[in-house]
Amino acid sequence: MKLAINQDRMSSEIEELAAFSDAVQPAVTRVAFSPTDLKARAWMRARCEAAGLTVRLDAIGNTFARWIGTDPAAPVVGTGSHIDAIPNAGKYDGVVGVLGGLEAIRALQEAGFRPKHSIELLIFTSEEPTRFGIGCLGSRLLAGTLSAAAARKLVDNDGASIEDVRRKVGFTGELEQVKLQDGYYKALVELHIEQGPLLERERKPLGVVERIAAPASLRVLIEGGGGHAGGVLMPDRRDALCAAAEVILAIEQAARTTGAVDTVATVGICDVFPGAVNSIPAKVRLSVDIRDTNLQRRDSVMKTLDEVCRTVSAKRQVAIHSELLNADAPADCSPAIVATLARTCEQHGFGFLPMTSRAYHDSLFISRIAPVAMLFIPCRNGYSHRPDEYASPEDIGRGTLVLAETLATLAV
Repeated sequence: MKLAINQDRMSSEIEELAAFSDAVQPAVTRVAFSPTDLKARAWMRARCEAAGLTVRLDAIGNTFARWIGTDPAAPVVGTGSHIDAIPNAGKYDGVVGVLGGLEAIRALQEAGFRPKHSIELLIFTSEEPTRFGIGCLGSRLLAGTLSAAAARKLVDNDGASIEDVRRKVGFTGELEQVKLQDGYYKALVELHIEQGPLLERERKPLGVVERIAAPASLRVLIEGGGGHAGGVLMPDRRDALCAAAEVILAIEQAARTTGAVDTVATVGICDVFPGAVNSIPAKVRLSVDIRDTNLQRRDSVMKTLDEVCRTVSAKRQVAIHSELLNADAPADCSPAIVATLARTCEQHGFGFLPMTSRAYHDSLFISRIAPVAMLFIPCRNGYSHRPDEYASPEDIGRGTLVLAETLATLAV
């Protein structure tokens, strides 16, 4: 079987999808359940139906586009990713895995391949944590690692619950029905840009992921005492932002001193109230992201954060409250699927790098219920989550070819 990946078609579709954005190009902003997200979903559904795929949506909006195999009752071979995008993002994160998965299916169709196991493109809902403060919402519900009851407690920055938001846009099924039944997937393979510089640095065109890092997310609320910037003397101040600065630097130091490069910690949001130049900050809300491939190291950073919060609270006479949003375990990719990806690369003479994914993805949660693996392609300078994120058509095409042949091997 000789496969032909249509790079021009893929490039054109990436540009078309990028046009669904609430930011000025080249930036992409596409927050889950926003009107722009819904338009992008409808565009994707039309592309899937044009390819002859049977499309269904679940109660949280996960989209399943199935190429029915000769044994429809057999477990499904899956691929896919997400199309939601954080504010001021790029056009390739997640999208390469979705449009690459669609192109892989079309290439197999055009080559006359007929799968025994159905091949399904899965577009996950809300992989990014932008809307509800928790990443991989759709895949967590699919795997059952997030219960329907826990999901209903999540609210966005405007105070709207998941129930309010999803029902308003037409997803009216019960969240309890989202979890997939045991044995649904035979395997799932996710194609993705690396979001780091290693492939480019090592001059390798592909990365075969063997392990996915474990994320933990927290909110930290610091409450001090406000007041007039000129009227409250320095000895009397309980400045919440100064306290936050100490906490932020301590988090950074804790991650830097674990002795492992896989430990990373980020404070990505710092909301200051009341936010006036002549008013002492009274409240600060921080978002904290801590990741590692090793739970003990990651949890040691979290323990340090707790200790620092107590110390800073006492020292600066401020109240500090931390809320754990999630603390997930790392995942090992399926050795059998990893071996299939590696063999496919070798058959084409494509060099590849065995890798750890330090960013987490929907595959992390699907791994709780099915064998998974990931295939990375390089992105220029390792840039991601920014408008100048870029992956070349050649790299995307190469990754899609390996994905297509891997899906075919798994689907017979």
